Amino acid sequence: MPFVKETYRLRTDFIPLCDLLKVCGVTDTGGEAGLLIASGEVYVDGEVEQRKRRKVRAGQLVTGENFEIRVIAPDA
Repeated sequence: MPFVKETYRLRTDFIPLCDLLKVCGVTDTGGEAGLLIASGEVYVDGEVEQRKRRKVRAGQLVTGENFEIRVIAPDA
């Protein structure tokens, strides 16, 4: 898988972690995103995150082996 580096602009106050991974093309489905998260391979602001529905908010950085997603506010 090629390295994915994205900046995601929120449309609301937050996006669930599993949805973010799917929307940014890290995984093809929400199920794959859930498995990746459950395996401990996803980090939010440098810490392992294993909650699929974790609310990711503006200013946070989501990373893993082949991806980096910076989340920004709707009006940024």
